[in-house]
Amino acid sequence: MKLKLAALALAVGTLTPSVADAFCGFYVSNGDQKMFNDATQVVLMHMNTRTVLSMQNNYKGPPEDFALVIPVPVVLHEGDVKTLDNGVFAHVEAMGAPRLVEYWEQDPCGTGDELSKDERAFPPQAMAADSAAMGSSSSGVTIEAKFTVGEYNILILSAKDSTGLDTWLKQEKYKIPAGAEPLLRPYVESGMKFFVAKVDPKKVKFVPDTGPNQVGSATRRAALSPLRFHYDSDEFALPIRLGLANSSGTQDLIVNILAPQQRYEVANYKNVTIPTNIDVSAAMKDKFAAFYTALFDRTVEKHPGAVVTEYAWQATTCDPCPGPALDQNDFLTLGADVLGGAKGQPTLYSNADFVLTRLHARYGKDSGPGGTMIDDLRFKTAPPIAGGREFLVKPAGTDPWSQDPSNMKLEEGSTPAPENNFQGRYAIRHAWTGPVACDKPIRKRWGGQDGRMAAAPQPAMNLAFAPRGEIKLQSVVQRDVPELDLKSEVTAVIATPNPPPVGSATTPASPRPDIRPKSGCGCQTGSPSDLGGLVMGLGVFVWVRRRRAS
Repeated sequence: MKLKLAALALAVGTLTPSVADAFCGFYVSNGDQKMFNDATQVVLMHMNTRTVLSMQNNYKGPPEDFALVIPVPVVLHEGDVKTLDNGVFAHVEAMGAPRLVEYWEQDPCGTGDELSKDERAFPPQAMAADSAAMGSSSSGVTIEAKFTVGEYNILILSAKDSTGLDTWLKQEKYKIPAGAEPLLRPYVESGMKFFVAKVDPKKVKFVPDTGPNQVGSATRRAALSPLRFHYDSDEFALPIRLGLANSSGTQDLIVNILAPQQRYEVANYKNVTIPTNIDVSAAMKDKFAAFYTALFDRTVEKHPGAVVTEYAWQATTCDPCPGPALDQNDFLTLGADVLGGAKGQPTLYSNADFVLTRLHARYGKDSGPGGTMIDDLRFKTAPPIAGGREFLVKPAGTDPWSQDPSNMKLEEGSTPAPENNFQGRYAIRHAWTGPVACDKPIRKRWGGQDGRMAAAPQPAMNLAFAPRGEIKLQSVVQRDVPELDLKSEVTAVIATPNPPPVGSATTPASPRPDIRPKSGCGCQTGSPSDLGGLVMGLGVFVWVRRRRAS
């Protein structure tokens, strides 16, 4: 059976697209209440025919009985479903997110021994630390399975036609959004089943809702346990059309894929990599998410219809790391315990040679990647790439024996490589402002402030709610970005005049602000050969976010 897993949310009621995220399936309510979801994250792990889906949902709305519906390729049983803790989702997001680093130029007259080679440009890697009966109904809907997991009362449905499914949900007093039936139709016709996880409000923990976009006078939101389930299927695809019924604006779809020694891209839309290794003005330190959304929007504008690769890196390492790399516990949580084995016989998968790929698309109800959304995302394997590292390359004609970094330039864009080392990385650089007390100063040696270790990078989190239209890219990027036809209007920090030599009457620049030293930025959780229990074949972390309408 082909894999067809709807990966966007269709929220029931009047869903405000400017504040809500989409997710796998759709929400249904037992009344007229507005149902909101503003932070859904999904992880799909996949190897061979095995897929493990882990999904976190944060709802907004009154504490009445509500549920979610997700198309799945096979009938699931109680042993296939479990609930999880929440922490792993933020961990995955941080690891693949675009990141901002901050470097200070080291003493041009220093010996270079103040920091080791790795500490200068490549910080060392550190250890990571129920009301329906079983059977068919007159609407052609059959309840294939029924069980309870955590706060969820779960039904697995099959349907003879989409109209019957629509009718059944309405008979069960679920409010279905207008336009849902045509979107359900292709999944019903292809033999998909439907995972209906009805929430028992007596078992739900509600917490204060202090975030934006509260629903009416609601001040609480349901803190639902994440769900995880696994199944076997053949095709690796991500249906996204189901989530369009409530969409009147623009949505973001972020997909993180974990696969052994393998990067992925889409097979049925264009692929581009995000421009990377771009130095930016210091003002972007407090506006990094706004900067990145501007860069991403410009990329999509210049490459209409493209899905953007933002990250491809070995999953248990990173450089620089925004925090501990993914480890054995993360992988087991996300499904390594059932990823191995033949069809219908899940076993532990114990290898750790996985590449984390992050793909990012932006689309709307009437305009998906490249125009009208007429097809789901279908993935294919892709060769390794590198880019976004603090790697210096020598221009043609440069002395091959020279180690002077001032004669070199950072790698730009993405290039073929023996292994995957690509990331969206952006830098703020502070030029040396002290005295230059030697005849042959060497510029462009970067590290932490006052010779200390470079601080951990700042990941761009929660991009769905980042401000848009605030950043004029050409005024903040420190170099031209030819792939975006973007001309910089500023001078790169290192191109400013050299500081005055010792004894000059010119007053040097004011001291740099103090920043607490932090540990090295690189992270590693172990080698592929010694980390038994690490996940996973192909894991897909799908994260679908609906942005404000442009």
